[in-house]
Parts: sequence; C-alpha cells; structure tokens
Amino acid sequence: EDYLRGWRDSQLREHMTEPGLVYISQPTELGTLYSLEQLEALSSVCRSFGVGLYVDGARMGYGLASEANDVSLADLSRLTDAFTIGGTKCGMLFGEALVIPDAAHAGSMRTLIKAHGALLAKGWLLGVQFLTMFRDGLYTSITRTANERAARLSRAFADAGFDMLIASPTNQIFPVLPVGLARELIEEFGVYEWEPVGDSRLCVRVVVSWATTDEDEAALIAWIASHALR
Repeated sequence: EDYLRGWRDSQLREHMTEPGLVYISQPTELGTLYSLEQLEALSSVCRSFGVGLYVDGARMGYGLASEANDVSLADLSRLTDAFTIGGTKCGMLFGEALVIPDAAHAGSMRTLIKAHGALLAKGWLLGVQFLTMFRDGLYTSITRTANERAARLSRAFADAGFDMLIASPTNQIFPVLPVGLARELIEEFGVYEWEPVGDSRLCVRVVVSWATTDEDEAALIAWIASHALR
C-alpha cells in the first residue's frame, strides 16, 4: 500500500513505470505460506488501487496440503485476478493450470496463447492429468506426504544441532551447516546452495517432492545423525 500510494502521489509519475500487478508465490520460495488474512489484505489493497493480484501456484499442492495452511482454492478464486495450480512440481508430466476466475478478465487470452506459440494440439493430455490428480484427493495426498517427510528431516537437522534459516511448514527446508559439511551434503544428495550465513556457515535448500522415497529420507537422516554437532 505504501509503495502504490507513493507512486500515485509522486510528482514524477511520468518518469516512472506504472504498477499494474502484484505477483506473489504460494508457497513462497522459502516454503512459507501467505495466510488467508494476509491474502485478503493484499487483495483489498490491490483492488483499491486498481492493480491485479496474481498468485504463482507452481508448488500449490504443497501449500494446500500443509497443516499450517488456511487458504483454499475457493479463497484464491475470490481474492485474486489469476492464479496457477502447479502441475510439474506436484507429480505431473508437464504443464500448469492457469485459473482466471472472472471470464471478463480473460479477454483475448486464447488468441494470445496462439500468437505466442503455446497452443497445445493435444490439450486434453494436460487436462487429463489434472482430472486424475484431483480425483480422490491424490493431488494433496502425495504433497502432504512430502510435507511430512520435510518435517521429519527438519527435526533431524535440529536434533543434530543445526540451525534453520527459516521455519517452513511445507516441503522446502533450509538448514545451516558449517561450509565443509554443507559442501559434502550438496555433493552427496544434490541439494542446493542457498546463501552464506556469516563467514563459516552455509545455508542449503533441501526440497522434498512427491517422488522422494522412504530410502531417500532414511539415507539423509542417517547422514545427518553421523555428522551431528551434538
């Protein structure tokens, strides 16, 4: 709201880019979640200033399945101008579902899809994946399992004496390790380097997915226990 008001009231508006859209991710890149209260506040501000609200839901399944989540697809439909329901990060072969709740806002979307070369000749192949995933709750059951695995790994890191960069209620966790141990973990398990923490520690990003197995989890927990700081 402060940013939008600052733009609106500026004497230099003709030299500035006009804000047109607020773009957020659910879950965020840190695995955290916007609450319903926060989403309602964002939506209210966007509508009062006439800008759109878009939610990137590439990892939506992990958000919907989180015990900390209080936002439903119905809430997103009510509060946003557009959002995506993630496919590829949640077990599908390809594609995302773009949802535009108000058909009046879709405009020439189909024409734009064609113009940008993204019209699928066999679009039903994308649709059948979502039909299957939303039948019998599969979409949230496999992502819930990933969240539960991530929670167990987070506890294992904490029990071994490692700090966490941030508390995440979804499938991404961010343990902080001495640089040498972090490099070893990256090499052995293919986790991602995230950011340095001070001069001697490194935060890594551990992403648990729908495809993570019991064996994968057990191997990482064993590694954590064997390198415990306490």
